[in-house]
Amino acid sequence: MLDHIEIIFEDMKPMMKKLKKKNYKSNMEDFLARHGHYFGEMTEHVGSADDKSAAADEIARIFTEKVEKAYLSPKKGRIEPVVQLDLNFFMIYYVFPAILKTEHEDAGLIADHLRDEWSRRFKDSDIQYTDYDSLYAAFREKIFGIF
Repeated sequence: MLDHIEIIFEDMKPMMKKLKKKNYKSNMEDFLARHGHYFGEMTEHVGSADDKSAAADEIARIFTEKVEKAYLSPKKGRIEPVVQLDLNFFMIYYVFPAILKTEHEDAGLIADHLRDEWSRRFKDSDIQYTDYDSLYAAFREKIFGIF
């Protein structure tokens, strides 16, 4: 399950650079076209489970383990703080909205478990999430008029 999920972060830098309303919309469309199957796999797994909470926990654990393994600094034994910050923002702007965009009845449950596991596993990563439409509406030309 979620084989090679860590590749969803491979274009993180360019997708976060100069993030404006127009870019965000096209970035999200491209992101979903390339990686939307992962979010469908998540909702399908939880949707078909007898214990939805346990299935969401499993997804969160697998997801965070794969991201941690991909971004762990071999020299320091942890993810560099600047990389962790980028990962956190990417989760907020792309991953959580993509999960919620599935509009699956268990999408919120998956997002909750992923948020909680992310906060437990990664230092200084007590993040929250919102849906794509709310984020998109928060942009003027740039997110919240800054950057």
